[in-house]
Amino acid sequence: VQLQASGGGLAQDGGSLRLSCEAQGDVYSIKDMGWFRQATGKERELVAVIARGGRTNYIDSAKGRFTISRDNIRNGVYLQMNSLKSEDTAVYYCYAQVRGDLRPSWGQGTQVTVSS
Repeated sequence: VQLQASGGGLAQDGGSLRLSCEAQGDVYSIKDMGWFRQATGKERELVAVIARGGRTNYIDSAKGRFTISRDNIRNGVYLQMNSLKSEDTAVYYCYAQVRGDLRPSWGQGTQVTVSS
């Protein structure tokens, strides 16, 4: 599975951004999809995940501000980020867990920068 992410950029504190990621390849075998992020000098952390059936889970700091969604027809996963804070600044990576694969597939990172 190949993933193509888009939608990062610069936002003001309190602003919004929407990240998109579309998959190509063996998309019918995709189970979970989601987003990780990695800030400078920090470890990569899981931000949000959505199962094929729609069940979601979020990191505590994202609850109430971010919404993950998924389009199983377009094979895409999306992250709507509202009320952005400077601590959301990071490179965001989408991923897809394919049934039978030991490791997830990754998209290229997209930079999100929130200025105060």
